[in-house]
Amino acid sequence: MDILKSYIREGEHQQQDFKFRVDDAQKIARTLAAFANTQGGRLLIGVKDNGKVVGVNPEEEFHVIQGAASMFCKPEIEVSTKILQDDHKLVLEVSVPQSDFKPIRAKDDEGRWKTYVRRGDHTLLANKILIGVWKLQKKKSSRPQKFAEDEMLLINTIKEAGEITLSKLYRYTKLKKSYIDQLLILFITWDLVQMNISEEGTFYSLKRMEEIVEG
Repeated sequence: MDILKSYIREGEHQQQDFKFRVDDAQKIARTLAAFANTQGGRLLIGVKDNGKVVGVNPEEEFHVIQGAASMFCKPEIEVSTKILQDDHKLVLEVSVPQSDFKPIRAKDDEGRWKTYVRRGDHTLLANKILIGVWKLQKKKSSRPQKFAEDEMLLINTIKEAGEITLSKLYRYTKLKKSYIDQLLILFITWDLVQMNISEEGTFYSLKRMEEIVEG
């Protein structure tokens, strides 16, 4: 089976993106960083969004990708490339491994360093909670047997809402914002709360309420 055709049949998804061509190293760096911050991924350059192979000059595209990975990703990420062929048309496959050094940041349109992730076939901004989770995961944090009053307030607010945004948690609980941030990061790390990042926004919901014991 032709490997390029099998890739294209998968369509665009969390670990695969199609690009007609790459003209802007700064912009494509966001996709590379998002792959590195999530589960890794594959970029097929020379393929339209609808899966049609149009082909590119792999050498030209390679230089743009190398510049994006080294100049517009912080820290720099290592990518590997391969040339695939469909009849006389060439496609550059760019493979991005998941990083052990999250967060990988890339510049936004205003030149500010931002953190991006992949969700479905979209490259989205990560928020401070997810970045906090990555940092905490590098350390050891033991979950308590019982939860304090403020912790239960946050847990029950999420439970009653089903799913809720960070801004509503600030408003409904009236706890200090930095304290809510800290608790959410802990709850996600302990696998009690899940965070769903989408184009519609970022929402939080409980995963295992039956295991939560109030102090």
